[in-house]
Amino acid sequence: MSFQAQLQQHNWDDLALQINASSASQVEQVLVKPKLTWADFLVLLSPAAQPYLEPLAQRSQALTRQRFGNTIGLYLPLYLSNLCANECDYCGFSMSNKLKRHTLSDDELAAEIAAIKAMGFDNLLLVTGEHETKVGMDYFRKVLPQIKPHFSYLMMEVQPLSQADYAELKRLGLDAVMVYQESYHRRTYAQHHLRGNKTDFDYRLATPERLGQAGMDKIGIGVLLGMANWRVEAALLALHLDYLQRHYWRSRYSVSFPRLRPCTGGVEPVSVVGERELLQLITALRLFAPEVDLSLSTRESAPFRDNAFGLGITTASAGSSTRPGGYAQPSTDLAQFDIDDNRSPAQVAAAISQAGLQPVWKDWEQSYSGG
Repeated sequence: MSFQAQLQQHNWDDLALQINASSASQVEQVLVKPKLTWADFLVLLSPAAQPYLEPLAQRSQALTRQRFGNTIGLYLPLYLSNLCANECDYCGFSMSNKLKRHTLSDDELAAEIAAIKAMGFDNLLLVTGEHETKVGMDYFRKVLPQIKPHFSYLMMEVQPLSQADYAELKRLGLDAVMVYQESYHRRTYAQHHLRGNKTDFDYRLATPERLGQAGMDKIGIGVLLGMANWRVEAALLALHLDYLQRHYWRSRYSVSFPRLRPCTGGVEPVSVVGERELLQLITALRLFAPEVDLSLSTRESAPFRDNAFGLGITTASAGSSTRPGGYAQPSTDLAQFDIDDNRSPAQVAAAISQAGLQPVWKDWEQSYSGG
């Protein structure tokens, strides 16, 4: 059974009712369980669990330290292009935004690589807008051999591709792919994705399965919190994660927690996710999936990130630019969204160390996987 078929078995409104019907006594029972089921996770997402944030955070912290030690892995996103052929009303790259578009030249790419290495990063996330003709496979075949020799671990967040394409990118040195469903609610998804290939809900939904079939080392998933009922979105995200872990167990997994952020032409959230709610989600997911990387980007504020580092987060970006380039020299290109944590990588690393944790700039060698 595909995840699409499994998703169809769950009614959105019924899930919302089930989550909201959870009681304090159920929360207390779940908090002492050694291993959580998906139904247990729904209890920890509920409004009834909000008063239990402190014990939830304490257990999340203990599980994180037990599995990952006192470390926070650091990575940097490199935006290669803001060209996009999709119309998505929450994204600054949306094709209707009539602003300057840019794709890094070979010389600009070389300068960005040098600047990023000088900051200490060895884990890199490549990001582009979704434009298959100008920043599609031909473009990726060209740039990956230029980038991979400089970084031990290379990740990518671009348009969904075929299984064969992912297998080829893996041979070119790609280690991980991040692909966010944005929303598991079909009607909401259709309301925000108006034109382009991204309107295909089911093709995007099946992307992590194609990645698993291609043998990608790590698969990153997430939803854009705020577009629909965040508790139900989180419930279906966890269901998706559980499905992938059972069917594609050779791959590792990461989960990200992007919230709607201001951008050119952006929309306001219909389901507001405050910092307490976001922390509830992060810590609940840690209890549900103790072995999974949980990642937090510079979308969030510095104080919130510093707090979350000790309570469940294991990887984080630092010093990010969300426009093409921006590391070797200032960029005025269109940004995908506004960031909140504007500290330098060194300042983020210092904050991590101050919290008694170790910032990790490099934690992977290709030889570890026999590559």
